Amino acid sequence: MKSKTVFVCTICGNESPKWAGRCPSCGQWNTLEEYTPSASVKAAPRSGGAAPKRLSEITSDEALRFSTGMGELDRVLGGGAVRGSLVLVSGAPGIGKSTLLLQICEHILKDQTVLYVSGEESESQLKLRAQRLGVKSDGLFLLCETNLDSILAAAENVSPDVLIVDSVQTLYSEDKPASAGSVTQVRDCTMRLMQYCKGSGVTVFLVGHINKEGAIAGPKVLEHMVDCVLYFEGESHTSYRLLRAAKNRFGSTNEIGVFEMHDTGLCEVPNPSELLLAGRPLGTPGTCVACVMEGTRPILAEVQALVSPSSLSVPRRTSNGLDYNRAAMLLAVLEKRGGLRFSNADVYLNVIGGLRLDEPAADLSVVVAAASAAQDKPVSDTLAAVGEVGLTGEIRAVGQLSQRLAEIRRLGFTQCIIPRSGTKDLIVPDGLELLRVKNVREAIAVAF
Repeated sequence: MKSKTVFVCTICGNESPKWAGRCPSCGQWNTLEEYTPSASVKAAPRSGGAAPKRLSEITSDEALRFSTGMGELDRVLGGGAVRGSLVLVSGAPGIGKSTLLLQICEHILKDQTVLYVSGEESESQLKLRAQRLGVKSDGLFLLCETNLDSILAAAENVSPDVLIVDSVQTLYSEDKPASAGSVTQVRDCTMRLMQYCKGSGVTVFLVGHINKEGAIAGPKVLEHMVDCVLYFEGESHTSYRLLRAAKNRFGSTNEIGVFEMHDTGLCEVPNPSELLLAGRPLGTPGTCVACVMEGTRPILAEVQALVSPSSLSVPRRTSNGLDYNRAAMLLAVLEKRGGLRFSNADVYLNVIGGLRLDEPAADLSVVVAAASAAQDKPVSDTLAAVGEVGLTGEIRAVGQLSQRLAEIRRLGFTQCIIPRSGTKDLIVPDGLELLRVKNVREAIAVAF
């Protein structure tokens, strides 16, 4: 039976029976590419296949996980890499994906064999980068190849414990007529790599670039094939990098890893709170410290606000590191319930260090920083604020408050504004004064 040609969107993976200038699913322009599925599909055998097992008969082995040698990466992966898993590491070009994967080879090579496949660099370039990063071992095999069949054949000969492929956009299979990087090649090459790692028990790290919209370049179905999707983020003008898990079948997706880029490679930042608060201005209006939870780790971040008179008919609102709609809501609550006026002023909100605060526990620090900027009164340098703000101006309790207070006190803060409700049985660290408030008016009153 002849295969029917369809058109697949490179952004969302949606299939369309005919070409169109705009994808009917995601609305992006010029993203549909022609794709011809395999002409024949073999039916699964009716007998002789793998027999199903009871859940109680399957044993879990603690040795399924192994450390990568970098604690920040192990934290994001859920305690280490899992044998036989397919991990996709994505990020902007030059962010440090290849550097990270080459650095972990130094630790993995102590008791395992690694095959590093590069489709973007030559062997001499990889050798120079490995020397700069201090990676040297006879257990590291390098292969500069883009043909997937040759890569899998080399993997069968070497029998590595870990396979690193950099990157999926450079791979191609001779069975498919499409060019490397197309929807067809990216999807089929990833599927074959997944079948290889599941069948052999080899851990595969796959590098994937992102497009200008910030999504992984290739079909959206690529994220559903792999076991773990890691995003490497960072600003081009700073040396700090954040590693997040967008998907993880073997751990939490709330953890983050923090790294700093040096000439000798990426260095772990085990205490990101001190990093984010370094250089904080003292005695300056418009700043307040928040404490958010990234998985099991409390992180302190500085929230800054600038309020200036506006000559525009519609004042400007800008937020970096905060959700724009939530920031606008907090300003409306502060004006309606707190007695401050922002309707004739431009308001700029910013989170220092490139961190994004998505947790409601940062609401109170945003309110205090905005009130400080509006009144031009500085907040105490040793004061932090934790709490969620409701539409009626009430301050609501947040989870894991005891851990947050311990981190706040550890970094030298002596006062913390917290919600009055739900905080009776707290374990308060020595030297930390709690300022319990009920609404935003009380928060503003005790902050100044």
